[in-house]
Amino acid sequence: MPELPDIAAYLTALDERILGESLAKIRLASPFLLRTVTPPTTAFEGQTVRALRRVGKRIAIGFDHDLWLVLHLMIAGRLHWKPPGLRLAGKNQLAAFDFAHGSLLLTEAGSTRRASLHLFAGTQAMLSTDPGGLDIFEITPEAFRAAMTKENHTLKRALTDPRILSGIGNAYSDEILHAAKLSPIQQTNKLTTDEWQRLFYTIRNVLQLWIDRLRSEASSGFPEKVTAFRPDMAVHGRFGLPCPVCGQPIQRIRYAGNETNYCAKCQTNGRLLADRGLSRLLGKDWPKTLEELELLKQH
Repeated sequence: MPELPDIAAYLTALDERILGESLAKIRLASPFLLRTVTPPTTAFEGQTVRALRRVGKRIAIGFDHDLWLVLHLMIAGRLHWKPPGLRLAGKNQLAAFDFAHGSLLLTEAGSTRRASLHLFAGTQAMLSTDPGGLDIFEITPEAFRAAMTKENHTLKRALTDPRILSGIGNAYSDEILHAAKLSPIQQTNKLTTDEWQRLFYTIRNVLQLWIDRLRSEASSGFPEKVTAFRPDMAVHGRFGLPCPVCGQPIQRIRYAGNETNYCAKCQTNGRLLADRGLSRLLGKDWPKTLEELELLKQH
């Protein structure tokens, strides 16, 4: 799922292409994409784009008369910039938003349709899509700690809860926790004051690093390869590869179709976290340390 840095890259690319431009037509190829009834798509035709903003992991496009178009790409939705008059073809092409000099194409890979389009009349109605998470760049360390400790969760769960923090998902939470040298299963009520400070500023630094990097790429061309797996990430999607800090192999926890990647040496004092599938299989034989894991591999 595109996260805050990816949405920032999309907004940079869209700012150059559609801000101040008139929308000619909205073309829908999937009846499941549009989730609202009013206003109709025709209300947006001929209206000029006046604003672009991020709402959580959503892209909101504002038009004349306080009309808003909100796209939620979910896991497999992606945006593309194509020549004007693009013909919608293929089951993965869900919608086109036509402008005079190009068409914004929405695609979604796979057979499950989760991406959504909402149309709103009025800013307050548009903001109803916001899950309510705080923007890490607009809050104090104290407000951050208060939000994260309102309920006791693992750091991984708290960081990715859109009701707590805005725009952070599976990929960047892995990168943040690795950079902060904190375990993904550390309970939020167990962090020290120093760890809270380190986590707060690490979130800002990691996200800003990727925002700047992806915006720079978007300034030279539309971001056509938005992915959660980037070769220059430290741990996310790098299971079995060496940690860029210590050289030990990156480990993982798999659950419900998701995967958390971490470095045992850098984040958990060398302790291996139980993978649900393998730990059930191995039971008491599940290795507890990197050394035990290496011995297991040798037998």
